[in-house]
Amino acid sequence: MTAHHPTTGRRAGRWAAVLVWVLKGLLALTFLAAAAAKLSSQPMMVAEFGKIGLGQGFRYVTGATELTGSVLLLWPRTAFFGALVLLGVCSGAFLARIWLLHGDLIHVFLLGALLLLAAWLTRPSWLRRAG
Repeated sequence: MTAHHPTTGRRAGRWAAVLVWVLKGLLALTFLAAAAAKLSSQPMMVAEFGKIGLGQGFRYVTGATELTGSVLLLWPRTAFFGALVLLGVCSGAFLARIWLLHGDLIHVFLLGALLLLAAWLTRPSWLRRAG
């Protein structure tokens, strides 16, 4: 049974669903922009991946992974897996920032936390039953 708002009579779940879609949309846009920067060989991305030392092919793999994760995040049946893919990208960015780039970590933590929230909110039913 779904709870109804006491004054409007609408289901409380409607706003929750809208907020989940907004969260997924903003995350997807963020990672699509990052993927576009990598795949279009923006000078900042070329330089950053040059410092990492794994070659420019790794930049393309990362951009393609971000693109794939963003698309998966927007499709309801695969949103959980998209969030996991993008969490993997964030994990790699975290390691690169700590060991090689020595950049700020705030955005990595913020995106990681939002992706964890998205993964939790979109987890498949078989994981909901397991908990």
